[in-house]
Amino acid sequence: MRIVLSILFATLTASAGEYAVLGNGFRIHADSHETEGAVVRLQTNQGVIEMQATAIARFESEDYAPPAAPETPPAVSSASPAVSPQELITRAAIQAGLPPEIVHSIARAESGYRIDAVSSKGAVGLMQLMPGTAAELNANPYDPDQNAQAGAQYLRELLLKYENDPHQVSKAVAAYNAGPAAVDKYNGIPPYRETIDYVSRVLREYEKEQKKKSPVTD
Repeated sequence: MRIVLSILFATLTASAGEYAVLGNGFRIHADSHETEGAVVRLQTNQGVIEMQATAIARFESEDYAPPAAPETPPAVSSASPAVSPQELITRAAIQAGLPPEIVHSIARAESGYRIDAVSSKGAVGLMQLMPGTAAELNANPYDPDQNAQAGAQYLRELLLKYENDPHQVSKAVAAYNAGPAAVDKYNGIPPYRETIDYVSRVLREYEKEQKKKSPVTD
């Protein structure tokens, strides 16, 4: 552990840009980074990205490369380029064993089905995955198929986390937005305006989609 930390500290002092190479081979461009305990903070032109140090295999200096726009998405190698974002979400939901309606509601709220969406906090793609979360799920967030599958899997994990809670769905949705630590801290939806509005929007869409599937009865 001491050797790893000393390597990270050495890269922190470098003045040139660098790449954080994740365990799955995905590379994130950063101006610099710092380490605090088990957390690494990457300073990018889009803001600070936090992730577990164990998700990063190594850092590579950029001083050998010409200046380029940071966070340039790698070429997407989708096996089925004609598949729509909506179909990717449906397939990912089924594979994760979730009702497609709830995953669609998350995708609409997160990105509006935009596969190229990148938030100011660094969340990427259809399901707006943070690079650290994508790395933990062994997914390339810039690949739409992997992004959809990882997002659905992450939502499944959150639903399982709260499966014995009477507010299972609302807590899982809130955790997708604000993180499970915030939900656990407040034992419910955190008092953040963004999260409150997000949960309301997702659950409203989910209820609407469920009604579409329900047969009309007299």
